[in-house]
Amino acid sequence: MLKPGFDPGLTQKYTGSLRRAINKDGTFNIRRRGGTWRDIHPYLHLVNLGWAAFFAVLFAGYLVVNTLFALGYYLLGPGHLLGGEAVTEGGRFLNAFFFSAHTLSTVGYGSISPHTVEANVIASLESLVGVLGFAVATGLLFGRISRPSAKIGFSEAMLIAPYQEITSLQFRVVNRRANDLMDIEARVLLMTVETRDGEAQRKYQQLKLERDQVLFLALTWTVVHPIDSESPLWGLTGEDLKRLQAEVMIVIKAYDDTFSQAVIARCSYRYDEIGWNRRFVPAFSVDPQGDMLLDMEKVGESTDAPPPATAPGP
Repeated sequence: MLKPGFDPGLTQKYTGSLRRAINKDGTFNIRRRGGTWRDIHPYLHLVNLGWAAFFAVLFAGYLVVNTLFALGYYLLGPGHLLGGEAVTEGGRFLNAFFFSAHTLSTVGYGSISPHTVEANVIASLESLVGVLGFAVATGLLFGRISRPSAKIGFSEAMLIAPYQEITSLQFRVVNRRANDLMDIEARVLLMTVETRDGEAQRKYQQLKLERDQVLFLALTWTVVHPIDSESPLWGLTGEDLKRLQAEVMIVIKAYDDTFSQAVIARCSYRYDEIGWNRRFVPAFSVDPQGDMLLDMEKVGESTDAPPPATAPGP
């Protein structure tokens, strides 16, 4: 029986050139189609929305529900809302809208009140919708706030940098927020497209790291893969990586000590996002008071570095 090839879950089949496997925001470059409305989960969609879009959806929903109930009160005609009369039809609808807002939020100022059975039925139904609706909105807000809040940042590019007497593939990570991250682990995969028996297929190889775990991420961590004779990158040039459509995929896992939660971050670098013969500049220093100073703007900053005599060239 043939030993199956390693597949991290992104398929070994090659059906076309990918823009990239993992987007810069950490999401997988996969678009779904052919599903039904039953496959859509509104809670997941709203929890994953940006804050501006989230509050825009809540506000729009509030306006729509109020307008629909106001339209119901308005269509009942004059006399059904005590105190809701107005000289114009527009004024009567506006009074119905404000009464709807008072009822939906269960404030009930009392300046306008239902006067008939029909109006009371609509008001009762609206009160129920308001209680349930605000409960759902509160749950969504809590779901967003209670998610892991750590934000792991990656350098803009990977580097081929000197390492002892050879070269190495390096990238840098940093905790961009003030919470404490412990037991940080890194896993790095090289994805290439290679031809076997006349058929192109994707190949995944895990890159061995100088160290794959650190205890703290208080400053920065430069993750290093030594390019030695056992490395799949040994002897490859920039043109080779382009021909192989190489992409380096990264998974960082850490424990958020502040919120007692696991944090996972993903990133990838394509062959054209690798800087050859460069090294990262220091991103932290000690100030005159003796405190460590981390400069977030220098996390991805690099400078030229001459390659070792034994290093493969770009």
